[in-house]
Amino acid sequence: MSAPPADVAAEAQDLRPRDLRRAFPWLIATLVAVHASMAVTRVSASLWALKQGYGEWTVGVLLSLFAIAPIVLSLWAGRQADKHGFHRPVGTGVLMALVGALVALVGQSLWAIAFSCLLCGGAISISAVALQREAGLMADEPSELKRVFSWVALGPAMSNALAPVAAGLLIDHFSFTAAFALALVLPLVAWALAQKVPRHPPQARGHQGRPRPAWSLLREPALRNLLLLNVVLSACWDAHSFVVPVVGHAKGLSASSIGLVLGAFATAAMCVRLAIVRFADDLDELKAVRCAMLLATTLLIVYAWLPGTVGMMCGSAVLGLALGSVQPMVLALLHQVTPADRQGQALGLRMLVVNSATVAMPTGFGVLAAATLPAAPMWLMASLLVLAQWPASVIRKSRSS
Repeated sequence: MSAPPADVAAEAQDLRPRDLRRAFPWLIATLVAVHASMAVTRVSASLWALKQGYGEWTVGVLLSLFAIAPIVLSLWAGRQADKHGFHRPVGTGVLMALVGALVALVGQSLWAIAFSCLLCGGAISISAVALQREAGLMADEPSELKRVFSWVALGPAMSNALAPVAAGLLIDHFSFTAAFALALVLPLVAWALAQKVPRHPPQARGHQGRPRPAWSLLREPALRNLLLLNVVLSACWDAHSFVVPVVGHAKGLSASSIGLVLGAFATAAMCVRLAIVRFADDLDELKAVRCAMLLATTLLIVYAWLPGTVGMMCGSAVLGLALGSVQPMVLALLHQVTPADRQGQALGLRMLVVNSATVAMPTGFGVLAAATLPAAPMWLMASLLVLAQWPASVIRKSRSS
């Protein structure tokens, strides 16, 4: 993880977007491996807590821990990516994921798994900012942003499609130890894949006054409302991740079945992102987001009455189509409503705001589900999606003016 020699750095800085795109598959593969480590830990930790009889509230706390570290680290991660480029921040994230998985594997106590959730959440936040920044450099014109970020969004979708199924099978046929061992191997795979991405440290720039703080970006109405939309839609994703293990456990589904339900959601998200890659030129980002919100609202309302594994898989797949289409559109919109020289700051700010606003969501979901019904978090998010149509209309007016 040391800095490259000066002549290598100078040559790397001459790389153009077209040259960088040759390494794009390795970038996506790195993202899949890093995110899969977190996803395996998340599913395994949730099922472990339920297996030990800790209940829904504890599951909510564990899921909340994944969002705490990004609150502290997101802006710092953005500065590190701007200063050092791709490899050093990803190396930091890999190390955090590795330590977190090792603690869960060796400890397998509530406190050890909680610490693991905290580290794995920080790992994906640091890595994701650097990965998104690197991906943005691979687009040499604005029309390519949707296509590039659709591929970037496929990374988490692919890991969410494979990791819960793999974790469920390992738990059912071997043990929780086997699942946590898989989470330990994946960061090492990620670091090996990251070495395929060419090193090109950011060019040094002269300092002309103090840089503007990231918070000043919130003065832009379009960006403010876009971040608000992102918060609500991310919370819907969290609600689904929380409700499926809880409802599935209450219905007597096996870990493999719960993994299949979560996998159906992620597979649908992956498929819709592939479709966005194909039809990116014909899509209006804001219209796509608003349609996705309507579809998600409907599914969140009726999800509680879906019968058995097959019914939950179908409902999760449709919900995955809706929510899976959002991230590429949000990232493309973010680049359109943010000054070009501050897009790195905007990416870090987006991650900070989303995680700050949703850190209490899983714990709140746990309390709400324990006090009322397991599906109540989904009904709450359906109500918020209806209200979120208002900031969407503000963004539309800002873009048209």
